[in-house]
Amino acid sequence: MSYTENKKVLDFVNQSAELAQPDNIVWIDGSEAQLAELRQEAVKSGELIKLNQELLPDCYLHRTKVNDVARVEDRTFICTKNKEDAGPINYWMDPKQAYELASEIARGTMKGRTMYVIPYSMGVVGSDFAKIGIEVTDSIYVVLNMAIMTRVGLNCLEALGKDGDFIKGFHAKCDVDAEKRYIMHFPEDNTIISVNSAYGGNVLLGKKCFALRIASYLGRNEGWMAEHMLILGVTFPNGEKKYVAAAFPSACGKTNLAMLIPPKHYLEKGYKVECVGDDIAWIRVGEDGRLWAVNPENGFFGVAPGTNEHSNPNALASTQKGTIFTNVALNTDDMTVWWEGLNKNLPEHAIDWTGKPWNPVKFDKKDKSTCAAHPNSRFTAPAQNCPCISPEFNSKQGVPLSAIVFGGRRASTTPLVYQSKDWNHGVFVGSAMSSETTAAATGAVGVLRHDPMAMKPFTGYHMGDYFQHWINMGKKVANPPKIFNVNWFRQDEDGNFIWPGFGDNMRVLEWILKRCDEKVDAQDTAIGFVPYAKDIDISELDYEIAPGKKFGVEDLEHILEIDKDKWAAEAVEIENYYTNTVKSRIPAELIDCLEALKKNTK
Repeated sequence: MSYTENKKVLDFVNQSAELAQPDNIVWIDGSEAQLAELRQEAVKSGELIKLNQELLPDCYLHRTKVNDVARVEDRTFICTKNKEDAGPINYWMDPKQAYELASEIARGTMKGRTMYVIPYSMGVVGSDFAKIGIEVTDSIYVVLNMAIMTRVGLNCLEALGKDGDFIKGFHAKCDVDAEKRYIMHFPEDNTIISVNSAYGGNVLLGKKCFALRIASYLGRNEGWMAEHMLILGVTFPNGEKKYVAAAFPSACGKTNLAMLIPPKHYLEKGYKVECVGDDIAWIRVGEDGRLWAVNPENGFFGVAPGTNEHSNPNALASTQKGTIFTNVALNTDDMTVWWEGLNKNLPEHAIDWTGKPWNPVKFDKKDKSTCAAHPNSRFTAPAQNCPCISPEFNSKQGVPLSAIVFGGRRASTTPLVYQSKDWNHGVFVGSAMSSETTAAATGAVGVLRHDPMAMKPFTGYHMGDYFQHWINMGKKVANPPKIFNVNWFRQDEDGNFIWPGFGDNMRVLEWILKRCDEKVDAQDTAIGFVPYAKDIDISELDYEIAPGKKFGVEDLEHILEIDKDKWAAEAVEIENYYTNTVKSRIPAELIDCLEALKKNTK
């Protein structure tokens, strides 16, 4: 039975079924009754483990195969007719070759299985921002996760009507063979294909695949932006609200900022922070000449390890009902979940993420192989669970942006915060985003990893063209948001973090929003506008950089300093990145900003 007269949808579903040859086809209507049946079926088959329904109502645990635990960038392709259009940063495959390869791999792989047809919307159905997708899959896990992460239901088909276009998504688990695993994007055809994976980041096709890689291409063609950005709202004591979008590479505190809890004295004054989104922002020019943003997702696909009552209580609270956990540990004493960093109470009786009994005695936090949960274990939680979710979360209009913030992890050079000179300079700042690796991550310390706008793995076309699209958007916006850069990770000579981070980042946010209203002055430096230390509120800041060494105004002044020699070296680094990695199509406006930085740091 089908639920639409849209011939394009029916053709896509029929062609998918002819290829994969499932025994049954089930259309997902989004009803709780149908989803409950699927959960029950997945528990029966062992695909899901039902958790303690008193302590974690409607929560389940899933385990992937050990060869299928994360996004695989080297198996992720942009398939455009012209290789140059994919650009030097993306992996490219000829579309004809890609379709043939995917068909060969997927042919007949759903025999004995059910193919589920998931109509879903990125964004609130009926809004100007919304885009409809249809994903076919042979995984109940995918269905249930998509029902959390996106807006699934028959109203998506109604919104399409008889002739509407949509993003086609084909997913087949196949044999979960890592050597035949491909995640293919066809931006010119509005199509995504994923084979031989069952891990969320590769198979929840509404997320990075659609909402960033395909949407970034659509946005360039249609005059809007799809960005790897959180969106948060700040309410001031006088009731005024302002919104910020911010882009950070992984391990830079993105989710923590999205769900920030301000310091006590801010709360007592009446400040409040609300989360509109933790990962993706779709941004359009409003009739008022400002940029307006929505979070196209409906849930959080968060990293579990390290999430706890201290690091991010709002994220933890979001996982307490209606959540699917992936590759965390199962505490068999009470059928709850556990992961490293959740608390210090190591479970005595637990099953690790691979399904084997876990011995807490052998646990060594420096040795990942002894962990109970996989380092990239996840939770898929409904956004509405979040205690600080914004009332504007379901807004069809989105929220107006006062500021855009970029950030990375730098031990030195980059100050705590600075403001770009103008929009084009802000694009330059975003294009130069980079983070230093840590010993724990790679075995090498201080190696720069460039990640422009935190979009390196997610831009669906040439990075130089992506920069140009940012420049072009600036010309369309009469009242653009101000653009800033932050760095929470400056270190002292002993490797201690100088700035406290977490909720205290509110102190920097306050300065940023004051600058947006020109309520505070700044120093005009070689790299942009830098705060005067007196203008960042550090009252009631009780933080020890090291035992016996409390944070003070001199430390703030230190992490606001601009070292011209270091920035001269930074200019060379940026130039090398442009020349050797992006290679071509760098906008002239960014070259001008680079030349100005070189001149300013002589």
